[in-house]
Amino acid sequence: MRTSPWLVALYSVIIVLGILVALPNVLPQSALSKIPNWLPHSQVPLGLDLRGGSYLVLEVDEKDLTNGRLQSLQQDSRRVLRDKNIQTRSIIRNGNQVVVTLTDPTQSGDAVTQLQTLANTVTSGLSAGQSDLTIAPNGGTITMSFSQAGIASNVDSAVQQSLEVIRKRVDQVGVAEPTIQRVGPNRVLVQLPGAQDPSRLRELLGSTAKMSFHLLADNADPNNPGPGVTILKDEQGNSYPVLDRIELSGDRLTDARVSFDPNTHEPLVTFRFDSAGANRFAEITRENVGKPFAIVLDNKVLSAPNIREPITGGSGQISGNFTADSATTLAALLRAGALPAKLTVIEERTVGADLGADAIQKGIYSGLVGFVLVAAFIFVLYGAWGILANFALLVHTILTFSALTLVGATLTLPGIAGIVLGIGLAVDANVLINERIREETRKGRGAFAAIDNGFKKAYSTIIDGNMTALIAAAILFYFGSGPVRGFAVTMGLGLIISMFTSVAFVRVVMIAITRRRKLKVLNIRPLIPFSPYDRHIHFMKARFFGVTVSAILSIASVVLFIHPGLNYGVDFRGGIQMSVKTKDAADLSTFRQGLNTLGLGEISLQSFGDNNSILVRAQRQDGGEEAQTAAVTKLKAEITKIDPAATIEGTDVIGPKVSGELAWAGILSVVIASLAMLVYIWVRFEWPFAVGAIVTLVLDVTKAIGFFAITGLDFNLTAIAAILTLVGYSVNDKVVVYDRMRENMRLYKSMPLREIIDKSINETLARSLYTNATAFLALVPMAIWGGSAVSSFAIPMVFGILVAGASSIFIAAPILLFLGDWRRRHAKTVANDEKPADGKSGKDNKQIPAAE
Repeated sequence: MRTSPWLVALYSVIIVLGILVALPNVLPQSALSKIPNWLPHSQVPLGLDLRGGSYLVLEVDEKDLTNGRLQSLQQDSRRVLRDKNIQTRSIIRNGNQVVVTLTDPTQSGDAVTQLQTLANTVTSGLSAGQSDLTIAPNGGTITMSFSQAGIASNVDSAVQQSLEVIRKRVDQVGVAEPTIQRVGPNRVLVQLPGAQDPSRLRELLGSTAKMSFHLLADNADPNNPGPGVTILKDEQGNSYPVLDRIELSGDRLTDARVSFDPNTHEPLVTFRFDSAGANRFAEITRENVGKPFAIVLDNKVLSAPNIREPITGGSGQISGNFTADSATTLAALLRAGALPAKLTVIEERTVGADLGADAIQKGIYSGLVGFVLVAAFIFVLYGAWGILANFALLVHTILTFSALTLVGATLTLPGIAGIVLGIGLAVDANVLINERIREETRKGRGAFAAIDNGFKKAYSTIIDGNMTALIAAAILFYFGSGPVRGFAVTMGLGLIISMFTSVAFVRVVMIAITRRRKLKVLNIRPLIPFSPYDRHIHFMKARFFGVTVSAILSIASVVLFIHPGLNYGVDFRGGIQMSVKTKDAADLSTFRQGLNTLGLGEISLQSFGDNNSILVRAQRQDGGEEAQTAAVTKLKAEITKIDPAATIEGTDVIGPKVSGELAWAGILSVVIASLAMLVYIWVRFEWPFAVGAIVTLVLDVTKAIGFFAITGLDFNLTAIAAILTLVGYSVNDKVVVYDRMRENMRLYKSMPLREIIDKSINETLARSLYTNATAFLALVPMAIWGGSAVSSFAIPMVFGILVAGASSIFIAAPILLFLGDWRRRHAKTVANDEKPADGKSGKDNKQIPAAE
């Protein structure tokens, strides 16, 4: 058996390059700056849950956008018809339509022709080429409305424009390394590392910032201001009768800065117009000396001073009860320009820098402990050959980080959990290979023959097992969001890389060592003698007991799911969740008493970690996302009032729309993953194997749900990641046993199915025990020390590994035995049906057998 030197060279180059690409991730910045420029410098960026910052998802308010477009359409209609001397009785808004009533109905054709000039052609999407306006004449009345294609086009352009405005606003306040990108058809994702004031971010990003200048109506009745007048209020609640006509738009502003009143030293915002705006401003102030002039921002009056004299310099100032921060924010908004429509914050997650640093420490420590435990276990199992497996494991970890660096993936705390789980699954492949080689050696094969046959026979099992886990990772990536996607990426990359490190790399090195040491027989001995290979346990004798116990536990889990139910996290039920750190031991009763006075509905408090950390949860507020925002402000103010030394380390705010979407995506992802694996097992094996795997999978998942119910762990996005990973791992575990059953069915065609199943389980027992043990050891440190951010993943996964291992033997195998017996009986029945009465073959002489 020879290995091509070119293959050895290729593998060496891959590993060296992987080390060079991954190296910057462990070097401090001072050392990184000294590395030559031609070497890699990129590092894996840390997610906000590791470095702190704010994550917001904003959605374009379609209703607000349509209202603004209809208002413009109404004004444009009046203008084009007036320019062509087409007389109208009225042009009014009626819901989502603009209704034009002509004085002379005979001018309807000309009016439609002119109004059609206001339409635009949709230029993108499936509706490209269609008009964005629907114009319907009916005698002297013409109705105009935006078509569905037009609404979609308006939303698309509004999102594109919003991206640019948000970038400008973020640049104005100097946030480093922001991430601003489009998500879906009408949403924008903004990630700002290090930003710790989400209320200011909401004001900065969610405010439309449409500024305009209006005259005030004389002697208007506040209760009935009349047509063309709207009553608007300022921050103090004072009312102003503002004329709807815009005298000057904020689009004409070229600059806005913060300054201070020389007399009172209060913050002011000074602004400057472009030349056209300056001329118009001078004209307005010249014609209205002595009259009040309102400056309006987003339907709120900022100030309404009297015009004392004409202002011809093209500049002005806005005064009010500004703080330095609010004045700075307003100036930034005015400089960046107005959003085309209101943006609503539908999801917000904020992590303090201290909490992020703590998460990094917990993730690294628990990951290192998991790695050491797995490496020690492998060394005990395989002795000197275990060193090779551990070296391959180290290479696997390095290449995983290099792959994350190359693809530009962001490392999150669940992502670290994905790397740890990937280590456990990579070891599974080493266990399968080493156990196969041991088996070939026991059959009397020489070293090279044992290596060759061991890798060949383990290869299909490894492929099938990894494919089921990859299906779960792919679906998790597609339906997941944020840190959960980071978990899917790291686990998926780990599985793919393990095919190189655990199979290709280990094979080449093992052959090289065997040839160099001139080994005739390859003995892979454990440090501690343990041999489960000579036993023949009759597992199928306990099949009824196993199935009964499993069914009882699953039924109990369903009951627990119904009552008391799951502890749904904020991801699925919506609402607000805050992590609060107090200086001294937190007094939950004092916090509960104070927070319950806010009128925010049910508020729950939970101590976690040490006695200085509490989790505050408030239910989803009626009134949509705006009500949620107001509730966040109230909670923060009350927490500071109760304990001025308390700090809010993290905040999650999930609106009703997002929580519903996440819940549906979670259910759909589990269902699709199960069906995809059913199809894969069906194709790779036979339908009885697929049915056995899925029935067992349903039982495993119900037990995991029951585990969440009985422990009270948060059932959130991370929990869905755990369920999906458990789905993949459970099927992976079944594949190891099924693959041996399929192999034995081909070798022992006359052996009864029950004996084949028992024989297959006994032959794979060591493999099943070892692979479950490695995954268990990899995740236990994460479950114990990983912290609350990954507890909903690591703890149920540890439980699920134990359940999956037991179900492979006591559930999946008995189901296969039952289906096999049913197939045999069915085959006998068919054979008897087709047997002729005279004993000769032929279908024409079929007789129905007598009833027994």
